[in-house]
Amino acid sequence: MTVEATTERVLRLLALLQRRLSWTAAELAAELGVTGRCVRRDVQRLRTLGYPVHAVSGVGGGYQLGAGTRLPPLLLDDEEAIATAVSLRLASGGTVAGASEAALRALAKLDQVMPSRLRAEVRAVHGSTDTLIGPVAEIDAELLVTLARACRDGVRVRFHYPDRGAGEQERTVEPIRMVTTGRRWYLMAWDVDRDDWRTFRLDRMRAAVATTWRFPAREHPDPVAFVQRAVTGAPYRYLARVRVRAPAERVREVVPPQVGRVEVDRDGWSVLVLGGDDLEWLAAHLGRLDHEMEVLEPPELREAAGRLARRLAVLAGATSEPGAR
Repeated sequence: MTVEATTERVLRLLALLQRRLSWTAAELAAELGVTGRCVRRDVQRLRTLGYPVHAVSGVGGGYQLGAGTRLPPLLLDDEEAIATAVSLRLASGGTVAGASEAALRALAKLDQVMPSRLRAEVRAVHGSTDTLIGPVAEIDAELLVTLARACRDGVRVRFHYPDRGAGEQERTVEPIRMVTTGRRWYLMAWDVDRDDWRTFRLDRMRAAVATTWRFPAREHPDPVAFVQRAVTGAPYRYLARVRVRAPAERVREVVPPQVGRVEVDRDGWSVLVLGGDDLEWLAAHLGRLDHEMEVLEPPELREAAGRLARRLAVLAGATSEPGAR
């Protein structure tokens, strides 16, 4: 067998090991069309090249590709290559500082080695797609990694954070999970000094440091639901609760989670909770929903809706002819 054929087979073996967590020698031999002995030799070739291929003996054993000391080249099939290229393009406009440049560099490398037929498909997707991105709060990638490791390892984190009415203060927390709304990143954590669960915006953190103090696991709320309640209610002057004559699933389809949260009610109704600093802004937002609604609180929201309705009635009755009376 030629060197070229052996090289091609070893690359196919590497691709198989990257595709799935574990393979038996028989499965690999069947995929490659070779004997088990040949598989063992090719595994040894990969190890010689620096790929940590682990072998587990006995019933249910097989081969696994472990984590190495350096990032090995990835072998992608056609669908994976297209998905990766499109994802990198979207990441180039993300909220993590520096990630856009890294995504563009990775995209350039992938485009360089991608077959022309796949490159044409990826460019067709890019050429047919625009991304509508509003104002975002950019965060430092190093902060993201620090918090992710602290969540994984269960260690406390210290950082400076602005406190309303008290200026910037040092906080010590036990981090649980990070949650992103697409525009902002949040950390749900146990605040050691306040002895309660808190939500923190990553773009407001400063001088974050992971300590060596490990904390025991504790029961905690669902991070996504907890952050959503904080985002949609706590920061605002007004918190509105409105009954909507529609199932919760239908309301969630038109109300983004960072705007409001939807609670299941009874008899086909749901309750929409959303916050804002201006009651007429809340009324205008609610007016976009094509469902029967009932204001539960605050009562001032009904008055704001009435004022908005009168102005809209005047606007609707005005003629479209300039200067007409």
